[in-house]
Amino acid sequence: MLAIKEVTQRLAVEDAVLVTVDSTRGSVPREAGAWMAVFAGRVVATVGGGHLELQAIEEARRRLAGGSGEAVQRYPLGPSLGQCCGGVVHLRYQRLTAADASTLAARLRAGGTPVALFGGGHVGKALVNLLGTLPFAVNWIDSRDEIFPEQVPDNVSCEHSDPVQAAVADLAPQSRVLIMSFSHAEDLDIVAACLKRLRERGDLPYVGLIGSKTKWATFRHRLEERGFHEQELAQVTCPIGVPGIEGKEPEVIAVAVAAQLLQAPLP
Repeated sequence: MLAIKEVTQRLAVEDAVLVTVDSTRGSVPREAGAWMAVFAGRVVATVGGGHLELQAIEEARRRLAGGSGEAVQRYPLGPSLGQCCGGVVHLRYQRLTAADASTLAARLRAGGTPVALFGGGHVGKALVNLLGTLPFAVNWIDSRDEIFPEQVPDNVSCEHSDPVQAAVADLAPQSRVLIMSFSHAEDLDIVAACLKRLRERGDLPYVGLIGSKTKWATFRHRLEERGFHEQELAQVTCPIGVPGIEGKEPEVIAVAVAAQLLQAPLP
């Protein structure tokens, strides 16, 4: 995510304290693994806001100034913090220096839900910009190497694949797949490769194809001719995006699709 890049860049000039949600019990603002980096004059990311976060920032800056204490501290979210969630959060504090930047980036990126995005058109670019702010690890794939911009979000890697569908075999397990290439022929080949992988390994929990119901009806017929049966075809989502968002602007489509990805069940 972009926040990771900001933290690693700032660490080159000043130390920070990383505050991580170590464990939780009951109703709490954020899940285990959520984090924020506290610098002397800036905070990057969040562990949930409210009085809990204010106390965590104060504690982190006390440590930046030379204070010590237990690495993990307990915070009950009751009357003492003025938060009515009622649960308990354990926060871990770790001082960071420039020497930690590279390992920190890898650590914070780990655990992002893998997404394979086929297609570098207008919607693909809008999606990359949005997914760059969300907890995903994005593999952006196209048969045209020249379409990738020089700068992409920290959680996005670019892959040139020709033929483009060849990349499907090597996708990370449990990848969410989005298919929106420049060519309907490429789209069809990618969908077929995904269905073949699902038949063999069953490890792609979401396969989404951009397009209309008419496009999908045509694709269904062609995929049936390739030997895929009804239950297999039912694993493809087309059109993509949460229902009820009607706008066709690339940024609007990107929001609808990202929301659908966030709804997809974890493995």
